[in-house]
Amino acid sequence: MTLISLIVALALEQLRPLGNRNRVWRVFTRYANHLERTLNAGYNRHGVLAWVVAVLPVVAVVMAVYYALYQASPLFALLWNILVLYLTMGFRHFSGSFSEIALALGEGRDFDARKELARWTNQPTSELSIEEVSRLAIEQGVLDSYRHVFGTMFWFVLLPGPAGAVLYRATQMLAQKWGARDDDLFGRFSRRAGEWLDWIPVRLTAASFAVMGDFEDAVYCWRSQAKTWGNYATGILLASAAGALGVKLGDPLRQDYTVKYRPELGVGDDADPNYLKSAVGLVWRTVLLWLFVVLLISVISFFG
Repeated sequence: MTLISLIVALALEQLRPLGNRNRVWRVFTRYANHLERTLNAGYNRHGVLAWVVAVLPVVAVVMAVYYALYQASPLFALLWNILVLYLTMGFRHFSGSFSEIALALGEGRDFDARKELARWTNQPTSELSIEEVSRLAIEQGVLDSYRHVFGTMFWFVLLPGPAGAVLYRATQMLAQKWGARDDDLFGRFSRRAGEWLDWIPVRLTAASFAVMGDFEDAVYCWRSQAKTWGNYATGILLASAAGALGVKLGDPLRQDYTVKYRPELGVGDDADPNYLKSAVGLVWRTVLLWLFVVLLISVISFFG
């Protein structure tokens, strides 16, 4: 059931991507905004309470529906799994922008590429060179592929029913919404909860990038460069992907009429539009690797 749910959900998302049209998460965002206005008094305990009220009831309802449907028919439970995964996963959430940027750069439409990158990343891009646009697009693609695909897949497989997928996506949304500022006590627990849920899947994803790309360079960059990045989990993903692709990421960016200094990641060539296609290929190969592992686990469980 787990493997079938993942494959069908990925196929549906390719055929009819939701993107910003996901009304379920819009409702959840409004609910989170209401909780923040109501409960945020500037203390950590209020943030813990808000997280519990925001996340646990949603997970409980999703699981209650799953078990009720399973009692009626396992087929209904399978369809519920697929629906929840369709709403929580989002390969096309980033691959559409990624492909648009790659196409624009390939056709020499640098302005359109910068415009799409700015819309996607919410960062100023008017001063970026083609190499910097390529670099930033690859970085954002790697991070989004983890948030919208691999992290969700890991917790969906690990926890019963669709509980893991909902728990992970809701927690990550609150971590980005409430925990973005380090000095905000209200968002501290949400940020830490996101870090706890990321600890294992981040490392599994980075290891998978290494297996499906240049293994030696990926491991070297992970071990020697990841810790130089501000966020260690982000550094692990980007360093491993850079090494696996044989491309340089990180490095300074020209934004807002200043130079934004960042550590260098990777040991390969400077980024260019061709590496965008390589990055998409790496993500797809990694998705197939994870599906194959899920298949092996399912076969072992069946015969066991």
